[in-house]
Amino acid sequence: MQAKIWNYSVWIQETNPQKIKEKFDELLNKSGFDVLDIMEYYFKPYGYTCIWLLGESHCAVHTFPEHQKSYIELSSCNLEFYKNFLELTEKL
Repeated sequence: MQAKIWNYSVWIQETNPQKIKEKFDELLNKSGFDVLDIMEYYFKPYGYTCIWLLGESHCAVHTFPEHQKSYIELSSCNLEFYKNFLELTEKL
């Protein structure tokens, strides 16, 4: 394996934590990533952060409900899984 990281980031309109977690669990698994762990934090009065620890790096979501958007970031050392993820997220 080469020492290379591919990065992808995008803003989406969804801010519902449950919908985001379900959707990105599905996308990461369909892409081929090995999900090792998931960590979530709910901010008061609102806001949500979720981080997926992947065997191939990580994915993070940060919601900004006061602005009706969320920031998604994926870092991956596996080009095949990364490309799969990009293809699946084009349909969002």
